[in-house]
Amino acid sequence: MGLSAIDYFDIGVSRYPDRPCLVCEGETLTYLDVQRLSCRIAHALERSGLALGTRVAVLGHNSNMAFACVLGVLRAGGTWVPVNARNATAETVHILNHTDAQFLFYSGRFSDTVAAALSACPAIERAICIDEGGIAGHPSLDLFCAGVGTEFFRRIIDPDALATLSPSGGTTGSPKGVMTSHRTWGYRIAEVASRLAHPAPVNLVAAPMTHGAGAGALEMMPLGATHVVLPGFDPAAIVAAIEKHGVTHMFLPPTALYRLIAEPGIEKARMGSLAYMICGGAPIAPERLRQAHALFGNAIHSGYGGTEFGGGLCWLTGVEIAAAIAAGDTDRLQSCGRPSPLSRLEIVDDAGRPLPPRETGEIVVDGYVLASGYYKNAAETAQAFRPGGFHTGDIGHRDAEGYVHVTDRRKDMIISGGFNVYPSEVERVLLMHDAVQDCAVVGMADSHWGEVVTAVVEAKRGRDVDVADLEALCRAHLAGYKTPRAFHKWEQLPRSPVGKVLKRAIREQLAAERVD
Repeated sequence: MGLSAIDYFDIGVSRYPDRPCLVCEGETLTYLDVQRLSCRIAHALERSGLALGTRVAVLGHNSNMAFACVLGVLRAGGTWVPVNARNATAETVHILNHTDAQFLFYSGRFSDTVAAALSACPAIERAICIDEGGIAGHPSLDLFCAGVGTEFFRRIIDPDALATLSPSGGTTGSPKGVMTSHRTWGYRIAEVASRLAHPAPVNLVAAPMTHGAGAGALEMMPLGATHVVLPGFDPAAIVAAIEKHGVTHMFLPPTALYRLIAEPGIEKARMGSLAYMICGGAPIAPERLRQAHALFGNAIHSGYGGTEFGGGLCWLTGVEIAAAIAAGDTDRLQSCGRPSPLSRLEIVDDAGRPLPPRETGEIVVDGYVLASGYYKNAAETAQAFRPGGFHTGDIGHRDAEGYVHVTDRRKDMIISGGFNVYPSEVERVLLMHDAVQDCAVVGMADSHWGEVVTAVVEAKRGRDVDVADLEALCRAHLAGYKTPRAFHKWEQLPRSPVGKVLKRAIREQLAAERVD
């Protein structure tokens, strides 16, 4: 029949029952503790009438109990719907309605959000507060589970049934529900096991568990990893956790990595335990990669992944990064590594024909790690999940040695005066400036050029950025048509709940400023 996602967790329990599984805010739960807790939650869900495949949302900051609820949902045969704690209420309503969620586990900190959301989400049948401060009439998790035991619980689950229904990043519009089966999770777990082997892994969950950090945690549980869970991203807390717990693995998106390496005093921290400091989710600037390598050594790795195809499609190892730095090979640092041997990656033209090395086109992925499509969205599914593979919407090329370079998102490419400008190329130059914390480059409509290259920069804490210096830096490293014609200094760039810069929101704000 095949294994389900929870079966892989139980394999981890069978091998490491007494090893710490979840560590958060002074509470430590062993693998056996977590298994028993997830069984109790699964028994309670079954008693409440949860049918196989029922959508169950979990809303809350990273916590031991949130992870336990996710495992309980999977054990009961439900489908986990991750809801990011940083979402606006309207986003939460969209996700709950779009995924047809019927059960909701939530933290009491979000009672106001839940109260507002439930009035607009008629499909929700049960809402359970997983800690304190829940809405009157909603049972606590203890009350919900009252009268059921912790006896081992296992349902027979079709491996092709949905394990997760995850909102996509939503940087270019409303998030889509990405359907991922239990079978696909099995392939992704195998991918992680092949890449992240370690005799005693300690994984730090600092980014939201609703996205890459949570997926990575589930994928490492069969390996017996101890997961040190931070409620949210805090550079000082990350450094302290690495030192205290001997962290070996962690994942951060580039914007979070930039904040971490800018943390005062980080160069004095004791971080020798790190074996895998993984950065992915967006292109990382070579200058920042050099800075990260100076701090973390060969532990720093970068890669390329996505909700639709997992987190380990391409991999640039710490050894490869070190070699590129030593050789002064900036081009190699701009790559995300070579594709996994378990997947196929092609660069194709607009007609879908494979392109030779150095030719730029769309990145297409195929393999058993692919999701099943977009929930209730046949048009988007047909557009992206084609017979030849998943069309990522990312633009890139391979070099002569097979390393993949992700140039940009197709939708973000700027056409100025008939020339193609890839924003990430300009952003990499801007990030060379010592005072720039982060930046975004977008195209704004122009009657003469079609679009003009426009840069928005966010300065480091306590620093200022001189626009003339930025322009000079760009002119020194870029062709004239790629140099921004306008620079804007913003205190903070708009970001999605997972930390990705929202270029759509930037374009809208800049357009509104023009009108004003």
